[in-house]
Amino acid sequence: MIRTYTRLTTALDRADWLLPTLARMVFVGVLLLYFWVSALTKLGEGAGGLIWLSDTAYMQIFPKAVEAAGYDAAQLGWGYRLAAVLGTWAEFLLPLCIAIGLMTRLSALGMIVFVAVQSYVDIYGHDVGAKTTGAWFDHISNAAIVDQRALWVLLLMILVVKGAGPLSLDAALRSARRAEM
Repeated sequence: MIRTYTRLTTALDRADWLLPTLARMVFVGVLLLYFWVSALTKLGEGAGGLIWLSDTAYMQIFPKAVEAAGYDAAQLGWGYRLAAVLGTWAEFLLPLCIAIGLMTRLSALGMIVFVAVQSYVDIYGHDVGAKTTGAWFDHISNAAIVDQRALWVLLLMILVVKGAGPLSLDAALRSARRAEM
């Protein structure tokens, strides 16, 4: 029995490719469209919508600042606008990079920062209640912020530590560089 267990764990130790590949698949299956649909709600009208975001974008990202400006997002300064545009672009580009396995470690790290900021805005900007925020070490495991997002961050940390795996542009670029040498 010990020999069988040792063989199994040895085989799993050699399967370094499995965890990052599955982590990317789970990210694509669970979170890619979540972030893209969220980003789409922030776009303004027409071709300039990637730069001139909708008022809804500012209400989502800076709810208290928009409230203080009398719900007129045009009153917000350039710093708010820049942060909103960069955040919206990040919400499109970072998940895409993770999905195709390009600059995966950096993209996953960026997504961790994004999730932290998103969680902060939800808790302090939108004043979500304790039930939605949740807490660790309680018997309720489905709180939308603390519980779910801890799992998201764990998934992303796998990619930060292990990289994208062999089925990725990172791996293809690494192979191409080795072939050049």
